[in-house]
Amino acid sequence: MLILNSLAQVAVKPFSQTIGQKTHAVLDYANVGVFLLAAGVFWKRSKRAAAGALVGASAALTINLLTDYPGGIKKRITFNRHREIDFGLAALTATLPEFLTFKDDPERKFFLAEGALISALTNLTKPGKSRRAERGNSKAA
Repeated sequence: MLILNSLAQVAVKPFSQTIGQKTHAVLDYANVGVFLLAAGVFWKRSKRAAAGALVGASAALTINLLTDYPGGIKKRITFNRHREIDFGLAALTATLPEFLTFKDDPERKFFLAEGALISALTNLTKPGKSRRAERGNSKAA
């Protein structure tokens, strides 16, 4: 499962980091919507897969709301820390089928693909300026 995430990281390495914070934020919120849609689709077939999708949506939404980027509400997490957390979210997403014991169900493919997509998006995103660097620049001005 984690091999798929690693492959996604290797696949996008040659591309420059072209996605900015604003685009990353939009894609993050779209990802929450994808998780919620999957929960609705999975509900009749597999309650465990639906619960896994809700876990993914909840985790992603919480991270998004706490990040210091466009669309963040509380701004408690720096954008660079958000990127680090995204890799953990990708791993969590890919392992949910095993953790919730539906690893032999077809819904598993959704979680593997989501994990790989989260990894790819994170690798394609430009790192943000650190707050310390921003403070240093504002003092110099």
